[in-house]
Amino acid sequence: MNRVEATIFAASEPVGRETLARIVGRSCSIDLLIDDIREELRGRPYDLVAVAGGWKHLTRPAYADAIRAAVGASERTVDLTHSEVLVLMCVAYFQPITRGELSSFFGKEISRDLIGHLRGAKLIASGPRSPTPGAPYTYVTTKEFLLEFGLDTLRDLPDFEALEDAGLLSKDKLLAGEVLPEFSID
Repeated sequence: MNRVEATIFAASEPVGRETLARIVGRSCSIDLLIDDIREELRGRPYDLVAVAGGWKHLTRPAYADAIRAAVGASERTVDLTHSEVLVLMCVAYFQPITRGELSSFFGKEISRDLIGHLRGAKLIASGPRSPTPGAPYTYVTTKEFLLEFGLDTLRDLPDFEALEDAGLLSKDKLLAGEVLPEFSID
């Protein structure tokens, strides 16, 4: 258990199941070890979290203000505009997706600069070429996207249907280019 915890603590990236299996042997239950470590960390200001296909030590959200006050904002934190957040949301839910499809969602051209900023932040990357005429590039989210938003996999995104039921999103409105005014693309 200590070897697993030490390895995860020392790693700069999430540590995957295969790496941990090499440390403790394939016959050992990684999930039970992780559960035991998490139990020992209960009440501590940090936890062992499944993120981006592995495990990583992360501080608990309750301590975010104290950490910011002590050391400032994380240099990893990405500053996104409202428009970039909306486009990123569409990429996450509808990937692989082309820039043209994104533009039709919003009823307005999505600029190469906006896509470039999301690519520069390593939140999206090129996906497979679209089978449509001209074979445009598609975009998909990245491992850095999962890390930035604390997700283990895309299945951890909020359920789209639940968001629709709560009145927060409407796939039909997105597809029709009728984004709510307070969520419009700049």
